[in-house]
Amino acid sequence: MQNLVSFVTLVAVASGCNNHFEHIDVHQVVHNERVLLEYHKCLLSDSNDACTDEGKELKSILPDALKTDCSQCNEKQKAQAKKAITLLVSEKPHLWNSLIDKYDPDGSYRQRHAAELAKLFS
Repeated sequence: MQNLVSFVTLVAVASGCNNHFEHIDVHQVVHNERVLLEYHKCLLSDSNDACTDEGKELKSILPDALKTDCSQCNEKQKAQAKKAITLLVSEKPHLWNSLIDKYDPDGSYRQRHAAELAKLFS
């Protein structure tokens, strides 16, 4: 799982992006229902109307980060992504599933990382 960006987070990492997302407390975001749902709404929306500046930035980098397995992310960003994904999968699977359905419609990410994802879902 070391290769995904955060979401979702929210998640929080960024492919080739500045270090802003490195300093986000992923645990705090995932456990703050209001903030988490704002990121979630932004990431699922086809427009940026519901997005904060951070949400817009995350939304713009997420597709490439998923496509390239976060090749431009540093180790701290990868650790943030892993933590975010682990928390989402284990504590908010309905949010995780809607995000992965949108950002991995052909299932290629899930296929590449099937073993790691299976461990999180078990």
